[in-house]
Amino acid sequence: MQLSKTEEELMNILWKQKKAFMKDLLDAYPEPKPATTTVATLLKRMTDKGFVAYKILGRSREYYPLVKKKDYFTKHVNGLIKNFFNDSPGQFASFFTKETDLSREELEDLRKLIDNEIKKR
Repeated sequence: MQLSKTEEELMNILWKQKKAFMKDLLDAYPEPKPATTTVATLLKRMTDKGFVAYKILGRSREYYPLVKKKDYFTKHVNGLIKNFFNDSPGQFASFFTKETDLSREELEDLRKLIDNEIKKR
């Protein structure tokens, strides 16, 4: 299951804060801040999707993520490779290195990362 763009924005706030009350989440948004009802609706949808849970403390809910950021984005990138690059990491790497205006230094850093992964295997 995937998050919408607005849900991802809220999820990023929750991943940073690790756990938060509604007020904490609203405070973390840049101006113009969304309405409380908008954030409540997003949290309900994210809870229904299994991304977020909460503990009831008094009359408040403390929200926390059920999915790790790394796990979500790993699945997201793998889906991107499968759906847009014919399940070919090579095609993805080629597109990424050619279309992102990386500097020579950034490309060399990528090469080092890849070389280190090759050494580990």
